[in-house]
Amino acid sequence: MSLAAIDQRLKVTHVPRGRPETTLAEAVRRGLSHTPRTLPSMLFYDQAGSELFDSITELPEYTLTRSERSILLRHADEMVAAIPDLAEIVEFGSGSGEKTRIVLDAALATGPVRYVPIDVSGQHLEASMRGLLVDRPTLSAHALVAEYFDGLRALPKPIGPRAFMFMGSNIGNLTTDEATEFLKLVRREIGEHDRLFVGVDLVKDLALMRAAYNDSSGVTAKFNKNLLARLNRELGASFDLDAFDHLADWFPESSRIEMRLVSRTHQMVTLGNLGPFVFQEDEWIRTEVCHKYTPTSIKELGSTAGFKMVQTWTDDPGWFMVAAFGAEIGR
Repeated sequence: MSLAAIDQRLKVTHVPRGRPETTLAEAVRRGLSHTPRTLPSMLFYDQAGSELFDSITELPEYTLTRSERSILLRHADEMVAAIPDLAEIVEFGSGSGEKTRIVLDAALATGPVRYVPIDVSGQHLEASMRGLLVDRPTLSAHALVAEYFDGLRALPKPIGPRAFMFMGSNIGNLTTDEATEFLKLVRREIGEHDRLFVGVDLVKDLALMRAAYNDSSGVTAKFNKNLLARLNRELGASFDLDAFDHLADWFPESSRIEMRLVSRTHQMVTLGNLGPFVFQEDEWIRTEVCHKYTPTSIKELGSTAGFKMVQTWTDDPGWFMVAAFGAEIGR
């Protein structure tokens, strides 16, 4: 299929940020000035970070992607059938779109579909969309280069019943308050015949959860440190990647894994015109939170936002779950 033919079915919109941290520099300054220090996880997903994350999903220790894929392979037809006349699939944090192909193909078997992926890595997103469109002549795509919250306010006018997909346990990367706020915003978009599908990593054996973020080949560590490399490239920072250690551990009180970068020594880092930042030995930067849910806790989270959980699917070991939510009438 020619590039021109694909371009006719692909639209890419770069959505301006609408939240307070309107620049990369300001987001970094605020995070590193905070106690404890933090950096926004959106910084992971430049081109290099997106490619590293794709590699993570194939690691033997990272069961999440395979577990979710097994659920979709078994139940994609059921998910599609739950939305009569499904015309559109909206996905938050689409990444490479590998798992989504399963649902898209199930939907395309019933008729033409428009795909609306939302992701922060524009180059990665556009390349993925072109790959999807090559062999799917009845698929069109309107890709939004944006964070979740900004993508929501820029959604194209619906062309029919929609499936909203928040897969890969991406909801686990939001704090409880952020997840509640996000779901409330999605609830405003959900029509009576729409469905929201949420993939959640379930609480499981501690060794399994730890191993998923501390792989033996060190890819997750490279992914974490790439965040610092990006700041060096884009902000002229002076981070020595070898002076920070990757750490990921389980914190039961908040039911989450936290990813951190820990300073190995007392050091000073410059960040262009943002000023120097002094790190003490063992001082850390939190780079990501990965909440793990139980079936009860994800149901309660949805209910808080005005959803009712209408169906669930799990993999054979019970490590991962996809939950389908509908709008709770009257809310």
